[in-house]
This record gives sequence, structure tokens and C-alpha cells, in this order.
Amino acid sequence: MKPLAPPPSSSRPRPLLMVPLRRCGSHALRLRLNFNRDFYSPYPLHIVDFMPLLPLYGDLSEDRRYFQLVVDVVGLQAASMVKWPDMVFDPVEVFESIRTQPRSVHRVVWELLLRAGEKHQARVVMDKSLDSVHYAEELMALFPDFLFLNVVRDPRAQVASMNRAIIHDFDSTLNAMTWQAAHAATRSLIERHPTRVLTIRFEDFITDQEQVLRRICDFIGIDFLPQMLDVSGSAEAQQISGMSDLWASNRFAPIAANRDKFKSQLRAEEIEAIETLTQDHMRHYGYEFMTPAAARLPEPAALAQLATRSAQARAQAWTHLEQERFMDYSTRRFRADYLARLQSLREAPARRAASTAAEVL
Repeated sequence: MKPLAPPPSSSRPRPLLMVPLRRCGSHALRLRLNFNRDFYSPYPLHIVDFMPLLPLYGDLSEDRRYFQLVVDVVGLQAASMVKWPDMVFDPVEVFESIRTQPRSVHRVVWELLLRAGEKHQARVVMDKSLDSVHYAEELMALFPDFLFLNVVRDPRAQVASMNRAIIHDFDSTLNAMTWQAAHAATRSLIERHPTRVLTIRFEDFITDQEQVLRRICDFIGIDFLPQMLDVSGSAEAQQISGMSDLWASNRFAPIAANRDKFKSQLRAEEIEAIETLTQDHMRHYGYEFMTPAAARLPEPAALAQLATRSAQARAQAWTHLEQERFMDYSTRRFRADYLARLQSLREAPARRAASTAAEVL
């Protein structure tokens, strides 16, 4: 299927965003597509983690504020767990190149991505920051030729995977709610812009890698290459598989039996809660149910308790990671500390202003 969205408006690479939620098998697809030199997708910035800080920058029409944002996003790229090969960004140069264009943190992020794509002579650049689906309309306003790759995974399997990741909650109900919201946003996007989105199921990729990869290549206008079927030839796959337990499987072919691994990882009541929360999407994407999908969902007070327990479990997971996988811990902690430091720095002027006002009063 060829995309019907407008063709690229310039010689720059065409932007593509994978959506809607991490732990869907996204690295497996990214690493294989990267075999084609017309395609480039570096390790994602996951700018969603930066978004809570954005209000602290104030009015971006002021050059000083927008330049500070550029500096900090460039710093976030430098703090990434996996570095972008052969890429060093000058914040002054980046700022000057986009200062007269619509101002947005997403414009800054995509300037970095497009420059990386140009460096690698790619025609398509993909960002694997899946959660950015919630900013799809802004992205399309910035780039008229924007496309989306919707990667759907069985919510029970994906939630089971999310439950083991520091980047998500340590609770099946909370993660199922996140899954539901992400897919609701994506389906709304598809309803509004059907020709801009290609949907694939990760389970179909496991069953027939070539067929799914060919569909993706046709959609974004690049050639399918046979070497995409042998990920062992990917240097990046070998690199990242040793960096984190969460990525260990990326150097191997997908294992069909893992589709049902969640059955041994989740309790029956967890499965029913997930199916209850995600049932509309499960039917839409053709997943079979294991339960009546009629679980009683937690009230707000109970949800708050789940969130508290999840936060406690996350703190324990950080401690375990530090003890068992120090390199993984250090690289993740460095990025988390960078974001925390930015928040403290950007909040400081507001605190000083408040203190001065209090003294005047």
C-alpha cells in the first residue's frame, strides 16, 4: 500500500513516527528497517518525558526562552542511553536554522532527527518515541508530509512486558489504562487521517516477518531488503541487547511461543482487568478473549493506592538495577538526573520572583 498523504515538500527526509506505546516490539522493527540506507531511525529521545517541564520555559516567542529550550533538548539528546553515531549538535546553529519557523519543542526535536537523517543520506527518518502520538496534530501542522506507523501488540502481552520496565508502572491495571489511552488516541488519529497511518500487529510480524516488513516498506516508499530478516547482522542490535535486560532479545529472531508468555506472567484477575479495560480495542484488532471481560475496576481511591504501590515498586526496581546491572542503571539514571536538574534550574527563576514579591509585600 502506497501512502496517499502529500509528497515531501522539500529535499529533507520524510518524517515518520512510530506509535503509540513502548514495549510493543518497536526496537525489533526499527533495527530491521535500518538495514535500508534510505531509512534512518536512531535511538529515540522519548520527548514525552520532557513535556512536564515545557511550561517552565514560558513564552517561546522570546528568543532567550526558545534558545534555552534548544540548548536543553540538545542536552537531552546527549544524555540519551544510546548515542547517535557521528552526530554532534551546535545549539546556536540549530536555533538559527529554525528561529523564524513555528516554535515548538517538537520542531526542535525533529530538527535534530532530520539533521541526523541527512547525515546518513536517508529519505525517511523515523522517531520511535511512540508516546508522541498524543501530539500528532501538532506534528502534522509542523510537517505536512508526516506519516505514522501504528504498531499494535496484544494488550495482555504488552502490559506483562510493561510491568517489568522502570519506564512504566508496576501494576497491570495502571498499565492497561495507559495502553487504552494510547490506542484511543491512535484510533482517533486514524479516523481523522486514515491515509497517513499504517497499522500492523506485532503478532503478525512474529508469524511472517517478511510480509509485515514489505508492507511497511511499501507504505513509506523504500525497498524491502532480504537482510532485514537476519537481525544478527545489525551492529546496533548486538550493542543494545547487551545494555539492558529489556533489550536482550533484540539480537535474535522473534520467538512465536513468546506470544502467550503473558499467561504465566499474569494472574487470572490481572488478565480479566486488562481485557475489561481494553476490550473495544481487542475486538477491533482481532484478539481473542480469555475471560468475560467484566472485571470491577478500581475507584479513584483504590487507583491512588495502586499508584503509591507502583511508585514503591519502581524505587525497589531502581535499587535492584543498581545492584545487578550497574551500566544499565547508570545510563538510565544519568538521563533521569538530567531531567530533574533541568526542572530545578528552570523553576529557580520563578522561585526567586516569588521570594522577591513576598519581600516587597
